[in-house]
Amino acid sequence: MKIEKTVTEAINYRRSVRIYNQEEEIDTIAVRKCLENAVLAPTSSNLQLWEFYHITSKYVQKKISTACFDQPAANTAKQLVVIVARKNLWNKRAKANLNFLTKSFGDKPVEEYDSKEKFAITYYKKLIPSLYIDFLGALGLIRYFVFNLVGLFKPVYRQLRNSDMRIVAHKSAALAAQNFMISMAAIGYDTCPMEGSDTLRIKRVLNLARGAEINMVIACGIRDPKGIYGPRFRVPFQEVYKEI
Repeated sequence: MKIEKTVTEAINYRRSVRIYNQEEEIDTIAVRKCLENAVLAPTSSNLQLWEFYHITSKYVQKKISTACFDQPAANTAKQLVVIVARKNLWNKRAKANLNFLTKSFGDKPVEEYDSKEKFAITYYKKLIPSLYIDFLGALGLIRYFVFNLVGLFKPVYRQLRNSDMRIVAHKSAALAAQNFMISMAAIGYDTCPMEGSDTLRIKRVLNLARGAEINMVIACGIRDPKGIYGPRFRVPFQEVYKEI
């Protein structure tokens, strides 16, 4: 049995591989298990505003590769994974959290909830809608100015515009993508996250809802020796590490 790499080993093994070995296939079930690890990533308010499209069809893969400008990583990949941010599903996901919480609290009247349970219910019933409900960006803009005015006197949450909430959804999706890529590296599979693509064409290929947004496309396979374009470069750690 193949021994999985440790977290540190997997992180060091992972590189953005741009050319894949055409003779070696990868196991679809193994890739799916890595995607199961992806959904365990941390996510803002546990809303899980993401979807994962695992492309194993060569016909669909060719269409997505074309939308990725046929860059080598997409063109030689054995499989593709499209990470999708779904900010527009906030209401559905909030209700799912509410259902889960009420079941976990047990079969008892609302009056018997303790303070933590009441806060959790209020969070998804009132706070989340106050952040995500918007109308053509106007409500978010109003919230932004009001909270920044209040922020002159005390700490407040400032990411209140529609564009801010989109960023929140994409950050969570990117965390899930990293979980996936490290999981792939742990079993000796390679990946390459690609942002260079015609996202509208990809949405059409996958028949995605209007509110869905492409976070990234990830090429998957087993590296060809020519697939890593050079030694890893990172800015010196002391330039980015600040202990305070």
